[in-house]
Amino acid sequence: MPDQSFRTFIKNLEQQGELINFTKQVDPATDMAAVEWKTFNELGKASLFSNLKGHENWQAVSEILADRKKWAIGLGVNEDDILEEMSDRLKNTVKTVDVDADNAPVQEVVFEGDDVNILDVPAMMTSEEDGGRYFASGMAIVKDPETGIRNMSVHRQMVLNERETGFIMVPRQAKRIYDKYAAEGRGMPVAMVYGAHPAIFYGAGFTTSFGKDELEVAGSLMGEGVRMVKCKTIDLEVPAEAELVLEGEVLFDRMEPEGPFGEIPGTYAEATQSHVFRVNCMTRRKDPIFYAVHCGYPTTDTQGTMALGIEIATKEQLRNVEGGLDLLDVRCHPSAGMMMVVLKIRPRVEGQAKTALMAALSGAYLHPKLAIAVDDDIDANDLRQIMWSMTTRVHAERDIVMIPNTRVFALDNVSPVVPGQNSFHRIGTKWLIDATKPAITQVKERERFERAMPRNFDKVDLDEFLP
Repeated sequence: MPDQSFRTFIKNLEQQGELINFTKQVDPATDMAAVEWKTFNELGKASLFSNLKGHENWQAVSEILADRKKWAIGLGVNEDDILEEMSDRLKNTVKTVDVDADNAPVQEVVFEGDDVNILDVPAMMTSEEDGGRYFASGMAIVKDPETGIRNMSVHRQMVLNERETGFIMVPRQAKRIYDKYAAEGRGMPVAMVYGAHPAIFYGAGFTTSFGKDELEVAGSLMGEGVRMVKCKTIDLEVPAEAELVLEGEVLFDRMEPEGPFGEIPGTYAEATQSHVFRVNCMTRRKDPIFYAVHCGYPTTDTQGTMALGIEIATKEQLRNVEGGLDLLDVRCHPSAGMMMVVLKIRPRVEGQAKTALMAALSGAYLHPKLAIAVDDDIDANDLRQIMWSMTTRVHAERDIVMIPNTRVFALDNVSPVVPGQNSFHRIGTKWLIDATKPAITQVKERERFERAMPRNFDKVDLDEFLP
């Protein structure tokens, strides 16, 4: 039976030198976030912690999906081909497969009712001003009470007590389903899943049409149906090889203070009121690994994951622009808090770059508010080259365009909230920068913008000259 587990992915990261196993004690409440953040941002590695203060028999991981290389390992694809390969896989969905409890490691240990204590889980205190410890990797599985259609999405959860967390919902699909339960005067049954195959985590964050099962999207990335097991206390199914599941309901008649929380742009989401998730059952593996997602100042798993989704969606969005562009690469830079996307293109005619930039800012994701086009000689992943291109190839009066009064990302704190609305409705300015050379038909004009690179730059292999 092919492996769909979280822990095999962790082992693969370690085998390929992408993960550091920390055996010295860390405390999820005080220093674990700083250690794992510095480990990625200074060394480029993910972290595994096997000595957690106050959480015996638990392990925790973080920064495991913070860049394309780690995603490529998780999905078994070549890093250079990841966007095209994932786009191809996502063209079809693969239905889930039901298994019984005997084949579901996630139900090896079961706690119900008053035996549940979620404080046992090594949730992190992540950013300095966070309102408390958070579960930030939870994937909520719910079902529409009218149609029975399943939905999966990622939600942040501030730990409130032994059996309750906050449950933040943006006005999208899960909230739409919740409203149906609330209208009937009852809570929404929810299964929160932590620690699953990267394809499942990607599916949970994937922006798709209402009614499309994100678990079938995950199956398309894996090439086989996600194996699912029936929950113990609610009428839902969860990935059988996950690490941890919390079964419960989002209450319809209660709100609690929540936040602040360091969010995906790298700034704080302000303190607010949150719905409440009450846990009635906890199932887990005997030796669980908690996915301690770091959300906050870049670069973290949240930005690495969202970037990949935006890049794939943007590439698909641009396939039909002007009958097809010479689009060479798309990069959504995590270091810019998910609000900048870079297109590497080869403009055939004047104005084509701006057309592409407008399309990139009109896709399925609201996150990007700045789009930059660079030419075929620039590495769209290298911010140094991007900045050089902007300073040497951009005539600001002609090549920078601002589009005011447009809807922007809900967590873009610099953009004002629409009067009378909540923070999920903001109006700001989107802007695009054409940092390309003149179109390829204007050969002489393009020559004026060539890079002054060292002689034989493309032919010299530095390894041949190093001592």
